[in-house]
Amino acid sequence: MLWIKAFHIVFVVSWFAGLFYLPRLFVNHAMASEPAELARLKLMEHKLYRFMTPLAVLALALGLWLWLGYGISGGWMHAKLALVVVLIGYHLYCGKLVKTFAADQNTRSHTFYRVFNELPVLVLIAVTILVVVKPF
Repeated sequence: MLWIKAFHIVFVVSWFAGLFYLPRLFVNHAMASEPAELARLKLMEHKLYRFMTPLAVLALALGLWLWLGYGISGGWMHAKLALVVVLIGYHLYCGKLVKTFAADQNTRSHTFYRVFNELPVLVLIAVTILVVVKPF
């Protein structure tokens, strides 16, 4: 099970790297105006989202394996799972935004995306505290 745990951590970290970077691309995209820059950002967003989705699936699958294998329970786990559901929703919403930008239909400002970019940081902090401290 330690191998499963190690790879779960690797895929979670990799997924989070994408969750941190993709909204940053949205910030840049919302500020861009040059056609070449817009095309480059669309390509980067598409490729990053396509790459980070399998990482998310692997992180979730290995996390499920660990949860079932160790039989972990408790209030902290319920809170962590709720935050994982939030992350899944965030990931899927990022996919919607990739399509919105690709279709040149974005209506939000770079300020919105700067705030939007902070959500995964807050979730990461909360999940880490829940897993390490197990406060309840």
